[in-house]
Amino acid sequence: MTVLDVLPLGFPWVTFDPFLFCVHHDDAYPAGNDAMGPAASLAGRDLGMDFEVRDGWRMYHGDVVPGFPRHPHRGFETVTLARNGYIDHSDSLGAAARFGHGDAQWMTAGSGVVHSEMFPLVKTDAPNPTELFQIWLNLAPEDKLVDPHFTMLWDRDIPKVTLGEDGPKTRIAVVAGQLAGQLAPPPPPKSWAARADSDVAIWTLRMEPNAHVTLPPARPGSHRTLYFFLGAEVDVAGTVVREPRAIRVRADVELPIQNGDAPGELLLLQGRPIGAPVAHYGPFVMNTRAELQQAFADYQRTGFGGWPWDRDDPVHPRDQTRFARHADGHEDRIEE
Repeated sequence: MTVLDVLPLGFPWVTFDPFLFCVHHDDAYPAGNDAMGPAASLAGRDLGMDFEVRDGWRMYHGDVVPGFPRHPHRGFETVTLARNGYIDHSDSLGAAARFGHGDAQWMTAGSGVVHSEMFPLVKTDAPNPTELFQIWLNLAPEDKLVDPHFTMLWDRDIPKVTLGEDGPKTRIAVVAGQLAGQLAPPPPPKSWAARADSDVAIWTLRMEPNAHVTLPPARPGSHRTLYFFLGAEVDVAGTVVREPRAIRVRADVELPIQNGDAPGELLLLQGRPIGAPVAHYGPFVMNTRAELQQAFADYQRTGFGGWPWDRDDPVHPRDQTRFARHADGHEDRIEE
């Protein structure tokens, strides 16, 4: 039996080792104001904790610009897939970035980092739709306290594989792992995904109506989950799903997927489980309760390096194009 379970998609989505967390943010933001927040009334919103979809969008923890002002992490990695709109990153290492429109950021929190993730609404004369996935990937016990690090995977460098030459197409972005001879850019050096035998794959699938694709098997013992989040219907190895669902499947067999008569989209998360105990509280993921307590104590004592920015929710200038300035000073700039 290929399909092992079909589960509802909540907020966040259910995940399996080595993944810890996955959330899909999809917000139809209006035009922006002078501060790059929504040019709309915020009355009635629970600012600072606004996760209610109202008028098609949320402020999250922001009170001027939507997003997530400064907050700490330790012991795992965030992989952020920016599918539409922009994300402004700033962190305690002095690194900063603006990315979006297909880019991905992969950050190893390791021993501790503080960062902010804001969603600047740069257009003043048009809507600012913003869509992203944030995925948490665990670190092996021996790598929980490695130095923090972040890598930018620019859209131009993420392989896109098109399958179905003789019929409706499936286009797959290979953010991690490999498919059809296409290898994703390298993850951070201490990532679980950097290990040759980890079998980590992060793929997004866009399927035309009635498209059919068969994905190759993963390694025995890996976990593999498909998230069907957009479309009318999908048939996964004979199991028909008509609502947004997480579809947990056997990893070591070929996986046939038949889309219905509307465009469909899926996310695939796959990897060999780490198999270590997980002690998770708020922004920290360790292996034991004592390590969690130490994480809180270290953050209170050191601030994980402090905060070099003049506000908790920094955003870059409105006309700033996509870029990344790393902690070592080197900078990438992407021509729009």
